[in-house]
Amino acid sequence: MNLFLDGIAWILDPANWSGPGSIPQRLWEHVSITALVLVIASAIALPVGAVIGHTGRGREPAVRVSGGLRALPTLGVLTLFGIWLGIGLAAPIIALVILAIPPLLAGAYAGFESVDRRTIDAARAVGMLESQIVGKVELPLGMPIVVGGIRSATLQIIATATLAAYVANEGLGRFIFEGLKTRDFPQMLGGSILVIILALVIDGLFAVIQRLVVPAGVRASRTRELRSRPTRSRAVVGQPIIEGNQK
Repeated sequence: MNLFLDGIAWILDPANWSGPGSIPQRLWEHVSITALVLVIASAIALPVGAVIGHTGRGREPAVRVSGGLRALPTLGVLTLFGIWLGIGLAAPIIALVILAIPPLLAGAYAGFESVDRRTIDAARAVGMLESQIVGKVELPLGMPIVVGGIRSATLQIIATATLAAYVANEGLGRFIFEGLKTRDFPQMLGGSILVIILALVIDGLFAVIQRLVVPAGVRASRTRELRSRPTRSRAVVGQPIIEGNQK
């Protein structure tokens, strides 16, 4: 408990909020790395996932590739690219992109596959083109699941981006590695708490976004279903209960 309070005290210390290597600087670096990795991974995974979900082809290879990428140890991949590319942000960015692709890919094709096939057939029946079906039917209806995949990937990136300080002087992970070297445990705990707070804040924002992207018609239908449900269970149909002995 005392160590936890020491970590909080380290965060609240005004000396850690100004100058080079301050909390705002490290926080901005961490968010910048996360945003850059998310943009790169999304540009790769989301179009592929959309094509798979729309056409229904290539799902099994995509699942196998996603599973294989999930099994890769991030620290090992980071070390491998660090030896190859040297000190800098290139190695952690590549490692984090590899980590972020599986949830993005899974969220994309799951979101498109979640759309009722009868809805898509109806869209084709009225003469909509395939591009219109993707943009006006599948994408809006599957967007909550797609955003869920982006949400999952973002949280994984935020948590794992602390390893960027392993080969680069960037991000909140720098507090953890510096504290480990100098045995400054309040600094280590303070850096960990900052990563947790950042992850919770971003998760809350994505939770709001995930609610907002639900189409208005879907929200209305859900509301009607909830209102139409009986508040009490129906009475059991059967023989009436008669008190006393029946002759």
